[in-house]
Amino acid sequence: MFGPKCQCVVVVGAQWGDEGKGKIVDVLAERADLVVRYQGGANAGHTVVIDNEEFILHQIPSGILNPNTRCAIGNGVVLDPETLIREMGELESRGIRIEGRLKISDRAHLVLPCHKVLDAAAERTQKIGTTRRGIGPAYEDKIGRRGVRMGDLVTDHGTSERLREYLAQRIEYANRQLVAREVTERVSLDEHVRFLAAVAPKLAPMVTDTGLLTAAALAAGERVLLEGAQGALLDVDHGTYPYVTSSTTTAGGAAVGAGIGPTAIDGVLGVVKAYTTRVGNGPLPSEATESSGETLRQLGGEFGATTGRPRRCGWFDAVVVRYAARVNGLTELAVTKLDVLDSLHEIPVCVGYGIHGDVVHEMPAVPEVLASVQPVFKTFEGWNRPTTGITQFTDLPPQARVYLDMIEDLVKVPITYVSVGTGRDQIIRR
Repeated sequence: MFGPKCQCVVVVGAQWGDEGKGKIVDVLAERADLVVRYQGGANAGHTVVIDNEEFILHQIPSGILNPNTRCAIGNGVVLDPETLIREMGELESRGIRIEGRLKISDRAHLVLPCHKVLDAAAERTQKIGTTRRGIGPAYEDKIGRRGVRMGDLVTDHGTSERLREYLAQRIEYANRQLVAREVTERVSLDEHVRFLAAVAPKLAPMVTDTGLLTAAALAAGERVLLEGAQGALLDVDHGTYPYVTSSTTTAGGAAVGAGIGPTAIDGVLGVVKAYTTRVGNGPLPSEATESSGETLRQLGGEFGATTGRPRRCGWFDAVVVRYAARVNGLTELAVTKLDVLDSLHEIPVCVGYGIHGDVVHEMPAVPEVLASVQPVFKTFEGWNRPTTGITQFTDLPPQARVYLDMIEDLVKVPITYVSVGTGRDQIIRR
């Protein structure tokens, strides 16, 4: 995707997440100098397979697996320090060098222990289907101007009296929320002070102005990849609200979350599965029947990388992806897990929604309306042969090429990558 006129690229999920962004970023990172994660937290899980060895990344950009690529965690991320330190240790134990290659924005907000307690308390009543990793409450504090940022750790390694006073206000607020939710558990100021004092020395040397770092890389002619976490349909503005995450997952958030201007972005690559999945609650219009959904789940290994939860499975929804193409300004498309469909005789595709006797081709905003639509399916002939060893688009079975051409025609975005397996080499560049 990189080229003379394409120096800064955004990779976004164009469904409900879990589209295979990690693998696509890993492949593109071979040609990138800097990969920046621009939103989300440890509730994301990017899986990359290299030489039959599986790596699951929650907060570190997938580009870290390419030894010559530098990585940054941008200001739009809410960072779980404990999880990040553990993740760095696991990668280093497997021979992946972190030192000198990973930077963290001084403006990135922290996920604190109190946020996880509040997240679990809220999920008991609201039932959004969160991972209970504290992401929503951390973003709430950010917007409410109560958050603690990475830059605060740099001062006296998180032990300053100013930070303690600031934390005291935050802890008091958290305990008031727990009382209001009739939860008996309480959070402790001393626990949080000890927590920050323990993690600060390990992370402070990595903290910098990553927006300045990214701008300098672009000015020097380097190639920059901006990596999102969750998919477009989980965007807090454009997703299936309220069954969404708490940040801007779409390409518009990439500039804000990385600390650069929108005019610096040259291209947006949308990643979609050849079918559809979703974790958690909320509408899924093209959801398959129980037996067909279980077939897709088993064939595709559809279990969450972060929680292990089984993903809900459905057929490719052209209405969803066309909507995602519009709100993200997609310039190219990568289709993953085509091989999961190899053994199916027929493959339905959702091409519209039936609402009160009419067929519509655009996403309704109200989740109750979206949950009640009748999917309009068009059925395509399966190819009944393996695609996992194919490296050229022209060598794909004719029925598979028809299927991909159909996606292009319905979504109005060219397909430039097709993934036919979990390995680095199992990707077709078109």
